[in-house]
This record gives sequence, structure tokens and C-alpha cells, in this order.
Amino acid sequence: MAASDMTKGSIAGHLIRYSVPLVVGNLFQLAYNAVDSIIAGRFIGKEALAALGTAGPVMNIIILGISGICMGAGVLMSGFFGSGRKEELKKELSTTLLFGLYFSLAVAACGILFARPLLVLLRVPDSVLDDACVYLTIILSGAPFTYFYNALAAALKSVGDSGTPVKFLMVASLLNAGLDLIFIGFLGFGIVCSAVTTVAAESVSAILTWIYIKKRVPLLHPDKETFRIDPGLLKKTLRYGGVTALQQACQPVGKLLVQGAVNPLGVDVIAAFQAVNRVDDFAFTPEQSISHGMTTFTAQNLGADRTRKEREGRVRDGLRIGLLMEFLYWIFIFLVVFLAREPLMKAFVSVGEGGTVVELGSRYLKTMAFFYLFPAFTNGLQGYFRGRGKMGITLAGTFIQTGIRVAVTYVTAPVLGIYGVAFACAAGWSVMLLFEVPYLLISGKKEKGCRREE
Repeated sequence: MAASDMTKGSIAGHLIRYSVPLVVGNLFQLAYNAVDSIIAGRFIGKEALAALGTAGPVMNIIILGISGICMGAGVLMSGFFGSGRKEELKKELSTTLLFGLYFSLAVAACGILFARPLLVLLRVPDSVLDDACVYLTIILSGAPFTYFYNALAAALKSVGDSGTPVKFLMVASLLNAGLDLIFIGFLGFGIVCSAVTTVAAESVSAILTWIYIKKRVPLLHPDKETFRIDPGLLKKTLRYGGVTALQQACQPVGKLLVQGAVNPLGVDVIAAFQAVNRVDDFAFTPEQSISHGMTTFTAQNLGADRTRKEREGRVRDGLRIGLLMEFLYWIFIFLVVFLAREPLMKAFVSVGEGGTVVELGSRYLKTMAFFYLFPAFTNGLQGYFRGRGKMGITLAGTFIQTGIRVAVTYVTAPVLGIYGVAFACAAGWSVMLLFEVPYLLISGKKEKGCRREE
């Protein structure tokens, strides 16, 4: 897929062409860990599934934090591409990559050192603590590969090419699944092998993406003059990426704290919570992909060489079309999850030992299917604000949502069990909308006023 200039042409067409490959790519990204969960649950047992579940939130804090930095850098790269500033585009990618080399190594080292103490702090049951610690330690050792893939993929997405990274994720995900089936399903290896194959797959996706950019996308490939850290761009990258990283990491921090409320409820509830989290992640992925498309579209068009009135008009049209796409997707995912909730749960556990787990998870999904409407709209608004560089608004909204969700969970989970988590999620999303919608309306009036003055 070639670079795509979103500053002209059909808005809906651009968002669809950008978002669909991104949906596929993100689903394959989730498949890395979902395959581990399914195979671990069916071939090793529910204790292994619970171990992956307790390690998951910690792992996601690191991975989504890295992703957030790269997303922030991607917003800057989109603006440079939209305004035709090709040298700045290369310098930004170089700065992001070189900074990431040191950052990801430090993250990996800290994660490895503090994996066990953190899991103990989260009250992980002794029966799964050792497996969870080993799995988490190995996964975090692959942080540099995760960073480099996300940075290179963000560069391609910033120029409108969301399809190419998907191809490499497909190769890596199929490799991950194949190795898991061979070493765990047929040869009987344990949870260590599950982590090793995931890291190996991540390294493959990073290497393939770099080779592609080097050979096929000279627009992005740094040369001797640009391959260095630019202090000015690093400052902007840290401002954009740092806030986005905090926002991205806030989501798994919320899950981590929620996991602390779920852990005392027993292995069956932990396993069910792990399984429904995987379903939730898959359900949210298209919503988030549309949001990322709105971010790139907004950033490119705000950087376009046009009058402010023309730029703002096209950006607002993009917001309306993006939110409509989010709503239409919710109708689809509601029907899928509501009608197929039991088969979805049965994919994660063996028939003999998972009756209670399936029942708990199915009832959770029956409720949550209705609530998926809320994040559809919050994701759309977040993508729009992020594209405008309003990182403070996106961060504040995420903090509000996470705080409400965690607080309500600790009140409802001891009484309602796993179902209390679903209602806590709905409460968090509702308050987030109450914060973001008024800001959108107020800022919209200000923009119209500025355009009239022109």
C-alpha cells in the first residue's frame, strides 16, 4: 500500500481504506497473546490461563506505553507529511528510533527486576505466581522489538500506509500460533515456551518492517544527515508521545488495579476475567482503529497548505463521518458478542474443567455487549482530539474514565463478582463522555468564530 494523502478526496473512503487494514493489523497484534491464552487454557490448564491473566495487565502497561510514545510521534510525522516537510519527517523518525533504543532497554530491565514484587503486590495466588512471573519476565525482555515495530509502523501509518505493517503482523502472528501449537500442543512444553514464541514473533515483525522501509519507502528511510537525535524534535516527541504514553498506559493500569479486586475471588473468576478481557480487546480493536484513522486524517488536514476555513471544515466533516462509522460498528459487535458469548468463552477453556468459567464469562459478555456503545464514541472523540494535538484533553478523559472504573469496581466486585466489573466500565465511560462532549461543543463554537473573522 502506497502513501496516501488524506488532504483531498473522499473522507469516508480515506477513513475506510486506512481503518480496515489497521483493524486487521490490531487483531493480529491481539492474536499474539490470545493464541497464548487459548492454547495455554486448553493444553496446560486453567491455572496457566489464570497466570497469563494476572501477568497481562502489567505486560500491557509496558506495551501500550511504548505504543503511546510511537503514536505521539506519528501525529508529528502526519503533520510533516501533510505539509510536505519531508526532511522533518525523516528527522522525526530517526529521533524516535534512537530515543527508543535506550528507552526500551531501560523499560525491559526495570520490568524484569520488578516483575515478581509487583505480582505479589497485586495478590496473585501462590498457585499461579511462579508461572506468571516467568511469563512476564520473558515478555518484557522483548520490549525493544515491540518498540521498534511500533515506531516503524507509526511512520508508515503517518503517510497513510496502514496496510503494509499488517502483512508483517500476519506473518509474525501465524509464526507465533504455529510454534505454540507445535511446542505446547504437541510436544507438551509449558508456559515458558508460550512467552518465548511471542517474543520471537515480535522480533520478526520489527525486522521485516525495517527491511521494507529501507528498500521501498525512501521517503521515510533516514540518511546520514538525518539519522540522529534532533533535540527540538525530541522535546516535541516527548511532549506528544509522553502524554499519549501515559494515556495508553493508563488503560492497563486500570486493568491492573481491577485485577487486584478480582484476584481474591478465586481461580475460576480470574480465568473468566482473563477470557472476557481477550474478547473485550478484540471488540474494542475496530473502534480504536477508526480512532487512529481519525487522528491521522485530522493531523494531515490541519497541516495542509490551505486556508484555515478549508482545513477546519474538512476536519469537522471527518469527525462526523468517523463517529458515524463508530456507531455502525457498535451495532455489528453487539450482535456478535451477545449471540455468540458462550462459544467465545468455550474457546478459552477445555470442556472438562471450564463449566463455571464459561458461565461466569458468558453472563459478563451478555451485559457488556450493550456497553460497547460508550467506548465507540469515546474512542472517536479521542482520535479527533489527538489529531488536533489536544493531548491534555485525551489524557484527562482517560484518567477520569480509569479512576471511576477502578473505584466502582472495588465497590461492586465484592458484591456482584465479575458482573460488577462490567457496570464499573460503563460508569467510567459515561463520565468520560460527560467531560469530553462539552469541551467538543465549546471548542467547535470557538473554531466557527475564528472562521467568521477570516
